Amino acid sequence: MSVKRTSLTRREALGAAAAIALAPQDGLISTAQGRRRPNIVLVLADDLGWTDIGCQGSRYYETPNIDRLAREGVRFTNYHQCPNCAPTRAAMLTGLYAPRTGIYTVGSLERGNAADRAMNVPVNGTDLPLSLMTFADRLRAEGYATGMFGKWHLGAGAAYHPSRRGFDEAIVSGGRHFDFATRPHAPYPKGQYLADFLTDRAEDFIRRHKSGPFMLYLPHFAVHSPHQAKPDLVERFRSKKPVGGHGNPVYAAMIASVDQSVGRIVSLLAELGIADNTVVMFASDNGGVGGYGELGYEGVTDNAPLRGGKGMLYEGGTRVPLIVKWPGVTPRGRTCGVPAIHVDITPTLMELAGARPHADSGQPMDGQSLAPLMRDPRKRLPTRCIHQHFPGYLEGHRPGRWRTAPGASVIEGDWKLIEFFEDGRLELYNLRSDLRERNNLAERFPEKARELHARMLAWRAETKAAMPSRK
Repeated sequence: MSVKRTSLTRREALGAAAAIALAPQDGLISTAQGRRRPNIVLVLADDLGWTDIGCQGSRYYETPNIDRLAREGVRFTNYHQCPNCAPTRAAMLTGLYAPRTGIYTVGSLERGNAADRAMNVPVNGTDLPLSLMTFADRLRAEGYATGMFGKWHLGAGAAYHPSRRGFDEAIVSGGRHFDFATRPHAPYPKGQYLADFLTDRAEDFIRRHKSGPFMLYLPHFAVHSPHQAKPDLVERFRSKKPVGGHGNPVYAAMIASVDQSVGRIVSLLAELGIADNTVVMFASDNGGVGGYGELGYEGVTDNAPLRGGKGMLYEGGTRVPLIVKWPGVTPRGRTCGVPAIHVDITPTLMELAGARPHADSGQPMDGQSLAPLMRDPRKRLPTRCIHQHFPGYLEGHRPGRWRTAPGASVIEGDWKLIEFFEDGRLELYNLRSDLRERNNLAERFPEKARELHARMLAWRAETKAAMPSRK
């Protein structure tokens, strides 16, 4: 007996949306300018701080290929991720803030000793819900070949592997830089460095899909601990004098490997004659591991002039590099200071691909496309707030000292408000005049603090953000 279906499957809905999306649309770069749909390459470093590259101020680390990307494209100087990696990846992949994915941190929100925690915290999700579409789902529906090679961190089970989340090809690896494991198993020469292995796979993917369009997501495990690097690169930095809190030769060598990866990818695009129709994006997943002086210890790097580092709601924990190059579209050597955040990546990629939003999917979109800023960094996006929400704890160096206790932040224009849930304390900063976040203006400008707090509360209600409770 046959049964007549009355609704489309998820894959069929995506395919139907693709047929609509290929029609010309006003305002989309690929169609409005008469260009072929571009290939897209997104390279993501792990734990790379805002000042850990030359074009962002480092005079110790060496990043000639990333710096060249900035000279030939647009550098976003006010771009943010989450304080640590899993929620960032979930937000980038879906265009949804953490309350909608349920992923707020890595592992558990119950960090440190229970006796030191003043609040009961909610349960954290570790698997990206299967009901959510990723940008790979969306771009594959538009006819893109999709590949992902590197760190995933959004579910270890077979159903959560990126090959089941919109990527035609995917190899997952992380945790070690030498003698690493991969899922699925992939052979490699003994002693090979993980960043080089991932770049080999990325190059192979590009060569096989050079006729395009393709979308390559290359999320490196470098420069995450354990701090391991190729010996020849370490030796290059051993005799170099530290500058401005940057001086670890092993960490510098890890950064150099990521930079080499970027250089290899860009060179291959030129060799294959497809560079002019390829968007290359480079970013990091959270702030650098350093800037913890106020907590009584130092990390492997320093994010100054930003305050704090990975795991903190201050700018050193969330503000990261974002560089975009698209020949003929992005102006050369420009910067853009418009506040932007991880949920903007999915709508940006959709616009680059000439795709309409898949309204029939039932999945909201929290971000907005940065494509107009790629074309003209002087433009302004519609006024909005960008949010962070962290309802748990991250350990500091000593028991009872937290990098982050439960809290949240909101940025609107030059203003930033942080709320600490344990005691309700508010900190208000003007980032234009006080990028170091040293002068709390909450008492001086109480109306601005109340205004931003009201926006935070409204967003929290809209997204049904999980909250900790008093013990």
